[in-house]
Amino acid sequence: MPIKLKPSTKTKERATGKIKIEHFYIKTMSQENLFKEFNSSNIKPKIKQKVRNEIDRRGIKIKWVPKEA
Repeated sequence: MPIKLKPSTKTKERATGKIKIEHFYIKTMSQENLFKEFNSSNIKPKIKQKVRNEIDRRGIKIKWVPKEA
C-alpha cells in the first residue's frame, strides 16, 4: 500500500451529484510541498518521519540550518 500523508476526502459535486475521492499519497507530492510539510511547525512526528523517508527515497539531501530567533 502507498504511504498516505492524510486521510482521503470525498467531495460531492453539486451540479452532477457525483462523488469525487481525493487521495493524498506522499509519492505524488511535489518536492516543494514535501519541504513545506517537513518544515511546518504543527506536524506530528509520525508524519514528519514519513516525509523524511520519502525525501530520502528520492535521493534528496537535507541540509540542516539552525532556526533563527
